[in-house]
Amino acid sequence: MSREPAQRHTAEKVAQPAARVTVTSPRTRAARARRVSIASEIDAQSRLGEVYVDSLMRSQLRLSLAVLAALAFTLGLVPLVLHLVPAVGRVVVLGVPVPWVILTVVAFIEIVLLGIFYVRRAERNEAAFSDLLDNR
Repeated sequence: MSREPAQRHTAEKVAQPAARVTVTSPRTRAARARRVSIASEIDAQSRLGEVYVDSLMRSQLRLSLAVLAALAFTLGLVPLVLHLVPAVGRVVVLGVPVPWVILTVVAFIEIVLLGIFYVRRAERNEAAFSDLLDNR
């Protein structure tokens, strides 16, 4: 009977797991660095956020200047053509002189089409910027 408690005591020692040891690499902290979103950079008004917002503003400015240049070029050609070819100014369509038709109907259609183009491209720029914010 004295052997029985000794065997139980030995069995209990074997059943206990050894103490665990954590093995880490010195590079572990670098791999787990917290990623900062671009949106938080913009909200914090940091230099990086400023660069992203400036990029969006530059692309929108470039687009608006391109649309303005297209409108100025096409409408600016009307007086030049009328000056170089005076016969065009004397043509009448449905009782209205051609210069008035060009400056009203054609110009209005051009302005509407350029407006549609501008809005679609501006939305595309903003969507690309938004995707950039979401992907980071």
